[in-house]
Amino acid sequence: MPPTTRPMPLLLSVTALLVLGASTGCNHDRPRDYASRRPAPDQLDPRDRGLQSKDVVNASDALATDLLASPELNTSRTQWTLVVDKIENRTSNPTFNYDIFIRRLRTELFQKGRGRITLIENRDAFYGRRNQELDYERGGDPYGQGGARPAPPPPQPTQPDYVLYGRFTDLPNRGTDYYYCEFTVTDFHTRQIVWTNAYEVRVAR
Repeated sequence: MPPTTRPMPLLLSVTALLVLGASTGCNHDRPRDYASRRPAPDQLDPRDRGLQSKDVVNASDALATDLLASPELNTSRTQWTLVVDKIENRTSNPTFNYDIFIRRLRTELFQKGRGRITLIENRDAFYGRRNQELDYERGGDPYGQGGARPAPPPPQPTQPDYVLYGRFTDLPNRGTDYYYCEFTVTDFHTRQIVWTNAYEVRVAR
């Protein structure tokens, strides 16, 4: 008598393959984990070209540390009053705005240089915000029955003694671009450059 066929193992095999395929498809459709979707700002992303967030972090960290360790600052008898200016763009892409570098540097100086550096707001930004928010023209009571009185003059803002600014230049080639990112602190009273340093990097185009 011939042995009885048993299709059950084959059925189980087919079922297992279907489940495996469905599971693989589900894993493929799942979003990536948070770390891969949001890489840390101090890491390079192979999908990008040119300057990246890692350059902003590395440059501002290193430059803030160097400036706060400079002999000119640490031997000063008075606390520096410093205004932060903009980045002068002299690269092959003159329309790009590199101010994010100096803005993060300003934040690092504020966080790490308390007691040694007083940061002063940029003049145009200061007067623009003050004129928008404060009213120095109207006086008297709010109903206008007591006659208008001139408001007291606003306090005079602190004048900075130093200015921090940057200048970016580059040397583009076929496959790469070399960036020279220079930062300088100048004494407003003497025109003396009291500190300067640079961040250099070569990137893929």
